This record gives sequence, structure tokens and C-alpha cells, in this order.
Amino acid sequence: MKSRVLLVQQGVWGNSAASMPLAVGYLKACADRDERIRRRMDVTIRNYPGDAGINAMGRDLIRDGCPDILCFSVLGWNYRTFGVLAETFKQMNPDGWVVFGGNHVAHQAERVFRMYPQVDVVVNGEGELVFPELLNGYLDGATRTALHGIRGVSFRGSDGEVVTTEERERITDLESLPSPILSGAVPLVDRTGRFLYDYALMETNRGCPYKCAFCYWGGATGQKMRAFSRERLREELELLGRHGAETLMLCDSNFGLLREDEEFLDDLLRVRSKYGFPKRLETSWAKNKSAGFYRIMDKMKQSGMHSAFILALQTMDDSVLDLMRRRNMKLNEWEDLVGWLTDHGITPYLELIWGAPGETVESFLDGYDRASRHTPFIAVHPLMILPNTDYHDKREQHGLVTVRGENDDFDYVLTHNTMTLQDNERMLRFICWNRVLARSLWLHNIWVALRELAGVPQSAVILKFSEWVETCEDPDARELTAVAQPAGSASENVDPNVWRLLTKRLLQRWWDEAMRPDLPKDLLPLLDEVFLYDLMCQPVRLLPDGSGPEEDLPVTEKYGDRWYLRSDVTFKYPVPELISALRRGETVRTDPEALVTSFYYRTEFGGDLQHYFRMDSYRGRTEQQLATQFASVSE
Repeated sequence: MKSRVLLVQQGVWGNSAASMPLAVGYLKACADRDERIRRRMDVTIRNYPGDAGINAMGRDLIRDGCPDILCFSVLGWNYRTFGVLAETFKQMNPDGWVVFGGNHVAHQAERVFRMYPQVDVVVNGEGELVFPELLNGYLDGATRTALHGIRGVSFRGSDGEVVTTEERERITDLESLPSPILSGAVPLVDRTGRFLYDYALMETNRGCPYKCAFCYWGGATGQKMRAFSRERLREELELLGRHGAETLMLCDSNFGLLREDEEFLDDLLRVRSKYGFPKRLETSWAKNKSAGFYRIMDKMKQSGMHSAFILALQTMDDSVLDLMRRRNMKLNEWEDLVGWLTDHGITPYLELIWGAPGETVESFLDGYDRASRHTPFIAVHPLMILPNTDYHDKREQHGLVTVRGENDDFDYVLTHNTMTLQDNERMLRFICWNRVLARSLWLHNIWVALRELAGVPQSAVILKFSEWVETCEDPDARELTAVAQPAGSASENVDPNVWRLLTKRLLQRWWDEAMRPDLPKDLLPLLDEVFLYDLMCQPVRLLPDGSGPEEDLPVTEKYGDRWYLRSDVTFKYPVPELISALRRGETVRTDPEALVTSFYYRTEFGGDLQHYFRMDSYRGRTEQQLATQFASVSE
């Protein structure tokens, strides 16, 4: 009988769909090409969604009999879960092997073995070459305490002491690795031929030339980037396009940095022209922008290839950038880039980190407001301290006080030399409401009017909402505060009940009670109309029981889709025109001028509202905005 080997992967947090198992797919592809392993071992991938329970996974792993070797692809969100599953496995097979690999456990063997003594081996670094050697060692009769001949691993010797073998060099020739996509190691379609995953994952290169203090990208920080061949990537794109992969997500650290990246985009656009897929490209864009980067953006714009352009600024404060080891990046000249993107009709999406050493509430909010002048799409992440990073190694220097996550294994910062606990708790609430109100586009236009006409920055509006909702006695506000409790969690999912409770009525009450009293009286008529316009732009929601929409609006067919139609809405000011002019930095007249327009809302509002581009597709649009949108798509 063949020895049974299971490769286990679990997607991120509460996601109900399984992610494409690319990481363990590489391991399986490398094992499958070894004739001896293929003949004597059955290597299988078990891929679980983020919301899979430990009990269900435990049963599934042993349902067909207990495996001989259990290998886990470990990340911060599944570390504890996999530790528990290792314990279950050892109850059934005490002599079996448990292998942990992945960035979260690399070079952390002392802690891993202390917390989970059932783990036998920790892989330090890339696992593709280590994995077949471990399997061949098992076939040769090696014991778990005598793996000294395999480089790049840690294990406990016969005396119980941790042994770490010689570090293995990075894989320089990526072409030596079989493709998980082309080899069939990763299944791509279900029985009906439908693509299995929300996102298709690909690597075009490995490595990252930077050494940011908070990051340990692929264990390859400060490393020369290594690229896969154009021919191989073209074949992978062809297969994914043929199978209808709608969104392609690249596992690259700096897409747009290498000359080959423009060639990759050319091949991607040819595949999309042939099959209609992929329709979207998501990636981590290059920190320093080259001429090739701008050509890539132009080509994407001209071809209608959708992408969320994410600019990871992290902080605006120079002293904090120094501590982050990011001061030398051209990224810090971001305003010219954002202006270029906006002029080309590409909406930038900015990222900031709250809680970095050296940052204060004042410096962070100043930077946030500087960023918000260019886009409301600002993601704010609480700082996590990851293993093997500069922040991790300099905890005492920065005065870091941290706590482990309740449902994950990330270190969340409570306080440090420039941040008190009270500051942190206030800003965690800010992060929560920034995500709900600004980043998700629940409010979209009032930020511009308040900032440009009344001098009220975006951060002040969000803080006003945070303070108001926590003290308001309205029953919906009390319930909203309860379900939207901000935790210092890496998971950004918002309780779906937030969208149910954050009604137009409640928003209107906040506006009347918390905002209007402090605004210039001569501007109130106009600002009231802008706020009304934001409420009119909110999606038409389905009732909680799914019986239908919350409003009885007629449905019409337009541009090949179904829309709810709200006809003949009257405004005292031409709000869309005024907001567009303010966004362009123009001076506008504030005299009344009536506007009558109709709003169109995509039907079936619901699903995943955690991503702003999905949320955006359900927002109400005027007839003119809708015509402009589809005219640009057709061009």
C-alpha cells in the first residue's frame, strides 16, 4: 500500500469560498514529478475555506483513514487551528509525521515546538525542494529525530533539543519548479467545468528588494527578484482564461517594477481578448514607479481591464518612515502619481497603517486627511507584529506592548513609546467607521463638500460619527454600536448586520444632531442637499428575509442589466456637477439651481460588501452618470 500524505491549506478568516491552493500546489507538483514518490506515495491536497470549523476539518482529515504524513501551510490566521489538528492526528497515528511550513513558522521552531509538541518538523524558507527530500527520507526509514541531512528544516533531536540544519539558498532558477497550474496539481474546475475559485492565483516572480520593518514578504525581503519565463506564464494564462477565471490575483510583491511585467500584461490582454477572461487584475503594485509602470496603467485603461489600484503609503510622517525603513522609496512622492492616475480615470486606493512606532494620533490624522484630499478609498490597518520582521526584533527599543489575537496568532500592538492605550482604542473605533462610511462608499460625496466648502476634514467627520453613535440613545444606534465593536484584528470583515442597521434614518439623525449645529449657516442649504444626494446614492437593499427590496421601485432593463428606477428626484442645487468641480479643485458658485434627475440602482444588493469595488457597483447613479459609465466601457 502507498503511504498517504496530506497537504492542508485553509483560506483567510471567515471566507466561505476555498482559495486556490497555490502554495501547497507547488509542493504537490514537485512531489509528483519524483518517480519514486509517485510510485510509493499518494500525495493529496485538502483545501478548506476560511470559515471551516476545526471539528469538521478534523473529521475530514481522518475520514478515509489516518494519513502517514500531515503537512500544513501555516499562516497567522490558521496557526492555532492547525496546531489543534496536529494533536488530533497524533492521537490516531503517534508515529506519523507533522510538518509545518510557511512564513509564520519559518525560523520560529522553538516557539512552535513549545506550543505544539505534536509538530515534528518546521520548514524554514521555500519548501519546494525540501518537501520531496522529506518524503524520500521517510521512504528511506529516517526518523523524525534524525533529519540532519536535509537543509532548511528544524526538528527535535533524540535528546529533545531543537536542531536547525543549514539554511537553504533561495531557488534562483524558478523554471526548475513544475507549474501547479499546468501540471494539474491544483484542480481548476468542478464537475460541470466551472472555475472553482473566486480568484485565480499566479506568481510571475519571487522576492522583494525592500526591507520594510513590518513586512516579511515571502521570506524574501531584501532579495533580488527572480522571474518565471514568459512562455510558462503565457501557458498558465491561457489555461486560466479558457477555464473562465474571472479575477486574476498575482502573488507578487512589486508588479510593474520589472521589464517583464509589461510583457505579462500584453499576454494577459491577449488571453482576455480570446476568452473574455480574466476580467480583473489584482496585485501588489510596485512601490517605485518606472516608465514601464505608466505604460502598464495606460494599457489597462485603454483595454478596459479593471483593477483596484492600491498604493500602500502606510504613513505620511517622515520620522515614522525612517523607522519603517521606507524613507528611500519614490513612493513618498505619491501625490504626483495619484494626480496622474486620476487624470487617466483610474481611481487610486490608498493604504495606511495605524500604530506604527513613532506615529501619534495627530501625525496619523494629518496624514490621513492629506490622503483623503485625493480619494476617500483609504484602508487603515492596525499594526501587527509579524515574526522575523524588524519591528519584531526591536520590540524593546520601540516600547511595544502587544497581545495575541483571540482567533489568530498575530501580535496586535496595544501601546508603544508614542501611543497610549487610550489613543489606540479611539483610533480602532476610527478604523471601523472609516471602513464602513468612507472606504465602502456608504457616504461618497459629503466628504468633498465639507472639506472644500466648510473646512471640515474627513477624519473629523468620521470621529464625529464615532462619538455620536456611542452616546446616542436611539435603539438602532445602540445595536449598531454592539455589532460594530472594533477589535484590533487583522480580519477586516465587518459584521453584515452593520449594513442592516446603518439606515438612512439613522444617518439623517447623525447629520442633524452631530454635524449641522457646527456648520456655517450660510452653507447649510447646500450641504444638506449634498448629504441628501449621498443618501439617494445608497443601494436599494433587500429585506433581511429575502422577500424583496426595501422600497417598492419599478425595475427597468438598461445596458443589458436590471435596475431599480427612482424617477424625478428634485435637488435645489446641481449637486453632481458641483461635487465634480470641487474634486477638480475648482471654485464653485453656491447659488441655488434646481436639478431634476433619476437614479438607477443595480438589483439584488447583497453578497460581499467588504470590497469597495463590489459595493460601488450597487450605488445609485444618475442617468447621465450611468450613460457615461457604459460609454467608457464600450470604448
